Amino acid sequence: MSKIACNILIVDDEDDILMAGRLLLKQHFTSVQTTSDPYKIPSMLQEQPVDVVLLDMNYSTGATSSKEGLYWLKQIRQMSPNTSVILMTAYGDIELAVRALKEGAADFVLKPWQNEKLVAILKSASQKNSSKENRTAEAAEQNNTVYHYGEFIGVSPAMQRVYQTIDKVAGTDANVLILGENGTGKEVAARALHRKSKRANKAFEKVDLGAVSTTLFESELFGHAKGSFTDAKEDRAGRFEAATDGTLFLDEIGNLSLALQAKLLTVLQSHQVIRLGTNKPRPINIRLICATNMPLYEMVREGSFRQDLLYRINTVEIHLPPLRERREDIKLLAEHFLRIYSQKYERPNLRMNQNTLRRLNEYHWPGNIRELDHAMERAVILCDGDELQADDFYFAPGAAAREQRQMVESLADNDYTLDTLEKMMVQKALVKHSGNITHAAKELGITRTALYRRIEKHGL
Repeated sequence: MSKIACNILIVDDEDDILMAGRLLLKQHFTSVQTTSDPYKIPSMLQEQPVDVVLLDMNYSTGATSSKEGLYWLKQIRQMSPNTSVILMTAYGDIELAVRALKEGAADFVLKPWQNEKLVAILKSASQKNSSKENRTAEAAEQNNTVYHYGEFIGVSPAMQRVYQTIDKVAGTDANVLILGENGTGKEVAARALHRKSKRANKAFEKVDLGAVSTTLFESELFGHAKGSFTDAKEDRAGRFEAATDGTLFLDEIGNLSLALQAKLLTVLQSHQVIRLGTNKPRPINIRLICATNMPLYEMVREGSFRQDLLYRINTVEIHLPPLRERREDIKLLAEHFLRIYSQKYERPNLRMNQNTLRRLNEYHWPGNIRELDHAMERAVILCDGDELQADDFYFAPGAAAREQRQMVESLADNDYTLDTLEKMMVQKALVKHSGNITHAAKELGITRTALYRRIEKHGL
């Protein structure tokens, strides 16, 4: 049975409901997420686009008023207008149902639900959502809006180049390598490529290779047969088979050992997998997208990454710029996160003054968008008044300049030993490039490995 390409989020305080809903809906839809905490809704909507939210109406013990459900309906409608919301409750109330529909709910379900009816309602909501997203995308293109592909926010020239590349390559089956620092949005780009591809209605499988152990690599990616190892109690398809006819996203590919790189290359060259414990090849048909924050070309020169695998995965490369290279977007992103967290923490009157925005724009953001996200949430929590102040943020925009002055002042000690000068140069390069090892090593004319050795030597 072909699954419908739809990301569903179930929000309910009963674990049994969450489990039953997930087991039922994952048979029909490509992605089903669950949470028992409604306050996680904003962050989950931010992490990836949600097509339909199946939302319980009551969360407090003994509550039957459904005020919480209506509150979160309103929040979801504000945070993600394209997301359809289906409300569910164990208490049938026609008046409440009418009110919920007037306030933007797509439909209303009584618990315990009828499986066939629930699936039909969700299918209908997902189709309406798809049409709504298409209209929104068309309007966005016509109005040159800052929102692209549902998640990207930015008008900077650097991001415009990213959008253009995605538009050009998405409709092909070319393998794509996404490069960029941590927190720049590599998974967002991968999902944008999938949604705009010919495989959009098929599965999108993500594998974090940094989290897959060496012993489980083959089982996780290629599958296994029953009895092939101690805990193999049944036959299981791997991620390659699960992604057949769809997209396989291999995140953190730079973390693979040479041995695992060889096994991955064999599968990519042969277009077939062999499950662990069998000898039967199984054909695969995937669109491959890989991502890493590591310098693969330098790793090839050092011998820690296979050149033939690099050629195989990077038919097209997309470089996501760090936030410090797209400063035009910092204000847009900060305001976006402010809206999310002011709603989450019920502080609707919060705003930012110009001095705060200036400080945000001056900071180098080594953690990129993810760091800005976390910084905004902390600031919203800690702010005393209705206006975010620069002091509400835990970073020091002038730290780099102060550190550089300290290094220059240390020359006054007339300590010109080679070790001292080496330490100073390493410090200077790290400060200049905001801790980016690749860029610092390039400026110093040494390899990343050599730079790591010097950092350890000088205790930096």
